[in-house]
Amino acid sequence: MTLTYVILVIAAVVIVWLIGVYNGLVRLNNKTKEAWSDIDVQLKRRHDLIPNLVETVKGYATHESGLFAKVAEMRSRAMGAQNPADAAVAENELSGVLKSLFAVAENYPDLKASQNFMQLQGDLTDTENKIEASRRYYNGNVRDFNTKIEVFPNNVVAGMLSFKKYDFYEVANAEEKEAVAVKF
Repeated sequence: MTLTYVILVIAAVVIVWLIGVYNGLVRLNNKTKEAWSDIDVQLKRRHDLIPNLVETVKGYATHESGLFAKVAEMRSRAMGAQNPADAAVAENELSGVLKSLFAVAENYPDLKASQNFMQLQGDLTDTENKIEASRRYYNGNVRDFNTKIEVFPNNVVAGMLSFKKYDFYEVANAEEKEAVAVKF
């Protein structure tokens, strides 16, 4: 009789532990998805600002059509990214092209003095800062989730329940780690 109670208590403890591990994994998984959603919202805002910025620059720099086409192409590629790794690559390429756009703007003093252009630059700078903060939050959640599914004995439970590691949202190289330059 006592052995039966001991076995039942041990089984109950194991079941409660499994439930706790599972719930913790689900909680961290959902936080990571939410963090990616935060990045996605900021990237959408950035993508929405870019056409307005291009149109403003077009009014002053009509002979830069190749650059405008490149901005549109990179924006489309960034908007079509399906996962954090692809998004990071596409957004880094878009940042590089935006640097070129701002470099062109430097050659047009009237453009730099335009209230609309200045407002768009401010909005883009604000958005870049929010993207950076969202990346840090996302990467923190990825770190916590990946650690949780990699440590023993959680890794056994995570493996049985098919939890997969997330990729960090990383910038590819040192040049791309620089913020988009906004100069007046």
